[in-house]
Amino acid sequence: MLDVVISGGGPVGLFLACELKLAGANPVVLERLAGVNQADKAHGLTGQVVRLLDNRGLFERCSGSAVPAAAPGFFFGAMTLPLHELGADNPMYLLPINQRDFERVLNERAAELGVDVRRGYEVRSFTQLDEHVEVLASDEDGGEATFGARFLVGCDGAHSVVRKQSGIGFPGYTDEQIVDRTALIAPSAQFRPAPGGRVYVQGLGEISGHAHRTERGVVTVALLDPERPLVHTVEWEDEPAGAFPGPGAPMTLTEMEASIERVLGAPVSLASPPDGAPTLLRRLCGRNTRVADRYRDRRVFLAGDAAHVHAAAGGPGLNLALQDAANLAWKLAADLHGWAPEDLLDTYETERHALGRRVFMQTQAQTALMAPGGDVTALRQLFAEFLGRRDNLQLVADLIAGADVRYAMGEEDPAAPTGWFVPSLAVETQDGRRVRLAELLRDASPVLLDLTEGGELTTATEPWSDRVTAVAGRAANAPASALLIRPDGYVAWAGADPDRLRDALTRWFGPARFRKASPCLLR
Repeated sequence: MLDVVISGGGPVGLFLACELKLAGANPVVLERLAGVNQADKAHGLTGQVVRLLDNRGLFERCSGSAVPAAAPGFFFGAMTLPLHELGADNPMYLLPINQRDFERVLNERAAELGVDVRRGYEVRSFTQLDEHVEVLASDEDGGEATFGARFLVGCDGAHSVVRKQSGIGFPGYTDEQIVDRTALIAPSAQFRPAPGGRVYVQGLGEISGHAHRTERGVVTVALLDPERPLVHTVEWEDEPAGAFPGPGAPMTLTEMEASIERVLGAPVSLASPPDGAPTLLRRLCGRNTRVADRYRDRRVFLAGDAAHVHAAAGGPGLNLALQDAANLAWKLAADLHGWAPEDLLDTYETERHALGRRVFMQTQAQTALMAPGGDVTALRQLFAEFLGRRDNLQLVADLIAGADVRYAMGEEDPAAPTGWFVPSLAVETQDGRRVRLAELLRDASPVLLDLTEGGELTTATEPWSDRVTAVAGRAANAPASALLIRPDGYVAWAGADPDRLRDALTRWFGPARFRKASPCLLR
């Protein structure tokens, strides 16, 4: 009997599998594609998920940099956010990376951990029994195989077979008038980088490179890769792709040129990338924003696009989806190991569904701010005035970064760090090592960071030493005397009272089981 079958081997399924493996579970990933998807999709990760990847050592592998840095500016609804004004409170961390390269890194990591990834397998159906799930999949040769597992997780995208066969609704909105066009082009003198993340367009002048809105639509020009500039337009059309053969016809550079000219009011001339370079000409008619009714049906769970789809403004999808995986993995593993509190699995839906709804709200708001029309222009002028206040800028930055998330942990003190994602700290351990807190979270174990004099609270964790790592030391600017950190990076408890610590350990990590042979590990 397998522990977990994961339907879908994209970035969410692979990351979930790695998290499960770190937690001591044995997942099997079933992926219909024979190799990494080479399609041009996301172009980076943004917000709090970057810090989560840093906790696992994946940020450095993806970027070559040791420590994440916050972006001096970003955008919301095609409006520029001067995030540099927030200083140390800027939560908008960036990891520029193509999705295909990110998937390659995750495949390498999964192989290092010994994750069983079976390519050429597509989940067709499943049957839920009292103690396990029977999963039927077809292979690339047309054969069938059945996998029995304690749990099944659907990471199989917006058209999820797992979600549909679970009978879980997927309500939301489809705006059929919105047409997105994207193209990778050859380097062009018509588009040149300008200071402050702006782009000079020949015949027009400087525009915002992130997203430039006019009364006719939005144009984005990304010059991160000088050999493969990317241009993207968003238009509201009464007849989607009306001047062209229709949604089923292939996109052309001529169509892209016409779209840019309609939005900017200036003609452009585009050329294909050099031979051998990745190419992309994509037209998407209609934009979906949906959130599943439920994220769980008994032994079946949903994560990523199977649970929620959003407009891609600012890359909220992967930010949300990868944190789904981190939230779910340790809870499934806890149940498999037998120490999960009774309602632990229920907290996955409680915690993550609310966030899916919140991203639903903010992406809908961004789409509304980008729409054509003089009334929207007036709304944008008012919104820009609101963003001139630092507290409003902070609110929007936290919202799009996912840094405004506080889970209910039973702590009522609004000033306490409990329920928030753990802050970045420099730690000096008792053995004299100087490390970043992120380095203590590499193996996805729960961690008690004990900063009391002499590490007095470490003994309180001894009955949980088979599942919780205690680290005693010192840290400047710490928000509390001690922090109990869940594997997904959220603070489950903070303080100095050993009795309250034991209560939190029991609530999140189950009943104590003292093992003299496994003393508290001090790293």
